[in-house]
Amino acid sequence: MGWSSGHSVIAVPVPELDDYVRGRTAHYDASFLSPDPAFVHAHITLLGPWLAEPSRADLDAVARIMAATDPFETTLARVETFPDGLIYLRPDPDEPFRALTAALVEAFPHCPPYAGAFPDPVPHMTLDRRAEGITPESVEHDLRHLLPTRIVVDRVDLQWWANHHCHVRESWKLGTSL
Repeated sequence: MGWSSGHSVIAVPVPELDDYVRGRTAHYDASFLSPDPAFVHAHITLLGPWLAEPSRADLDAVARIMAATDPFETTLARVETFPDGLIYLRPDPDEPFRALTAALVEAFPHCPPYAGAFPDPVPHMTLDRRAEGITPESVEHDLRHLLPTRIVVDRVDLQWWANHHCHVRESWKLGTSL
């Protein structure tokens, strides 16, 4: 699976902040704007890149993990920055995201988070990247009317990200019996 042709992401949608992230996506590359009404650009990645063509058994394995996880609440409040300049919000608490990622990695050890680039990935929702005129402070100012944002995590989506073809491939409710 090549990054240029597209990739899949198992992600928690954050519709409360989607307008902001859609705007930033349009600013950088409008080809990643999705016409799919189920697709939420603002998300917290649990595992990605994942499988380009998952089998029914792969999808069922994810369904079992999600069914065994109760819905939970988290808050996105503080704008932070990674050393590479990525500006993000970290969920608080972040342990439920770490637990879901660990369960997915256990089920799919051949799909390490971020292709293994980060040994201990931090759960986060990407907002922007440092550049001239774009700072954590300017992003926080833009979001002042939305933060803190409390979200109920009760759904996880399998998103496909590709130029002119971003869409939801599958969706799972948390805590539902199979």
